Amino acid sequence: MQLLLVLALSISLSLLPSISSSSSSNQFVIDGKVLELTESTFDAAISTFDYVFVDFYAPWCGHCKHLSPELDKAALVLAELGAPILIAKVNADKFTRLARKYEIDGFPTLKIFMHGVPTDYFGPRKAELLVQYLKKFVASDVAILKSDSDIINFVEAAGTDFPIYVGFGVDESIISNLAIKYKKKAWFSVAKDFSEDVMVLYDFDKVPALASFHPNYNEQSIFYGPFEDQFLEAFIKQNLFPPVLPINRETLKLLKDDDRKVVLTIMEDEEDEKSKELIKLLKAAASANRDLVFGYVGFKQWEEFSESFEITKRTKLPKMVVWDGNEEYFSVIGSESIDEHDQGSQITRFLEGYREGSVIQKQISSQSFMGYINSLIGMRLIYIIVFAVAVIMLLQTINKEEPLRVGTRDTDDGGSSSTSPAESKEVHRSGDKED
Repeated sequence: MQLLLVLALSISLSLLPSISSSSSSNQFVIDGKVLELTESTFDAAISTFDYVFVDFYAPWCGHCKHLSPELDKAALVLAELGAPILIAKVNADKFTRLARKYEIDGFPTLKIFMHGVPTDYFGPRKAELLVQYLKKFVASDVAILKSDSDIINFVEAAGTDFPIYVGFGVDESIISNLAIKYKKKAWFSVAKDFSEDVMVLYDFDKVPALASFHPNYNEQSIFYGPFEDQFLEAFIKQNLFPPVLPINRETLKLLKDDDRKVVLTIMEDEEDEKSKELIKLLKAAASANRDLVFGYVGFKQWEEFSESFEITKRTKLPKMVVWDGNEEYFSVIGSESIDEHDQGSQITRFLEGYREGSVIQKQISSQSFMGYINSLIGMRLIYIIVFAVAVIMLLQTINKEEPLRVGTRDTDDGGSSSTSPAESKEVHRSGDKED
């Protein structure tokens, strides 16, 4: 009898972990609400669900408060996906162990956990755009389309925020590696079966063909091969942007991973009719010079950025330069500006002069360029630098009576800081991550 009791007790104890585990998994549900996680529930949540989008926030952070209602809206939509995404929040100011573990250095910090593995999120934060962006994380690398309706539905569901690639008569294995590589930047699919109506709709006349669509810019390109990695990747990279890219704060983020130089045309107003006609001519030039990125910006739309290239209200516009995407650009001798007449020939002469090396190399105007950098990356980095300098000056003040050592500044130089610990804390808190 005692043996039976011992055996029963052993079986009961052996079942406890599974019961506990089951209870742990049942405490979370995806019901369209943002889930508040703690240090005791975090690991269970990211192991229970395949996809968890986490907002590491601080209660005092203004940007966090601004983001919160957007997450509430997105959570309702993401909960309804075939592969649902849980949106969760962690008070990283309170749960510091989690903050240290995931290297949270500002607020809000956003990460998506895919099967428990974190990936930093730098995408849009408005609810509608955030949903479109996160859909890409849970989508298959290459969608398989088996009918005309599949193709139309796929293009509609993909939305307008990313370029779309559809391979007609292309084997999935040919583009799978590149689809994985560029998954965060574009949608990829292969159409196994389609009608002639689809060929007319997407404007291709033979297979295999890879079609690229830019719904946002109403642009389309067709690639007929050769379907070798180097040529295929070149086509994909070139068509991540429209032929001529409007330059703004969002599109500059896209350019940071592209190593091509930018043929930049600066106009008075990119919305007026003269500018629109010029953009058409730039598109024709871009199609023949795919080793360069063509972009344009209106002085009226972004004066601060334009001034980085020595543009003032008195400068004769339009003006073209070749920009390296960093701190250098090139003016072509004899092509300082574009007249209203025969602009196509002037664009051709500009490109010929650049390729022949008839250029003047210049540096971005430092004051304007800093303004442009600040507007692009936000003020978080500046706040971090200010905080770091304040800490260094404070330490120098504390240690100003120590004897001089080789490699240190004179204590009189560093002893004038008046930053108090309370002020230092406030500087740190103001270092919120910005959109």
